[in-house]
Amino acid sequence: MKRLENRIAIITGGAKGIGKATARKFAEDGASIAIWDIDTGAGNKTVEELIQSGTKARFYQVDTTDLQATVSAASAVENDFGRIDILINNAGITRDSSMKKMTEDQWKQVIDVNLTGVYHCTKAVSPYMVDQGYGRIINASSIVGIYGNFGQTNYVATKAGVIGMTKVWAREFGRKGVTVNAVAPGFITTEMMETVPQSYLDDLKLKTPVGRMGEPGDIANAYAFLASDEASFISGIVLSVDGGLVL
Repeated sequence: MKRLENRIAIITGGAKGIGKATARKFAEDGASIAIWDIDTGAGNKTVEELIQSGTKARFYQVDTTDLQATVSAASAVENDFGRIDILINNAGITRDSSMKKMTEDQWKQVIDVNLTGVYHCTKAVSPYMVDQGYGRIINASSIVGIYGNFGQTNYVATKAGVIGMTKVWAREFGRKGVTVNAVAPGFITTEMMETVPQSYLDDLKLKTPVGRMGEPGDIANAYAFLASDEASFISGIVLSVDGGLVL
């Protein structure tokens, strides 16, 4: 039997990058996939690939900054798949700037997606998990949410906030059969890193004990473990997946 056999997983930001790698990994492990994303083209393409591989999958265009949108989407997933077992709060954005130069829009956009969006999705999905007495909620934090990073006041605030929410929800939902954990990726080769100077990336590799940047699959593997029954006694943790990098 596969690790996630017969499980129904919602993956936010599942159209590309780490989210797409997670969808593929979960499909390999036997799960059915509901992708929530605002990118309709990429989302439908990913779902088509999953279906061609034999996985039951469906795309939902969802703006996670809108609570009602997440409530409606959760209801649709429950209706389409029959239940919701796993929520991967993976969607996120960056709008980097030094504190001196950061605009109100840069601050608000990142807070709305990376922090409020995680709250909305959990608010919408958790009642289904509580009712059935089973669930896995996994939130995307970041290594910078633990250690900070120059020029990322908004992003770091959200990722530190996600850690706090994870610990609260682990306490609130634990006796309901729902575990809640966070994954803190290091620097991963996704679209977000395309604007970072190569010299900076080379320096990061030198500082990382395993000697390389992370791949989306490295994070997908961590998500899959925490979503599985093998992690049933793990809740409220922040799992750093960063190649040993200490900032």
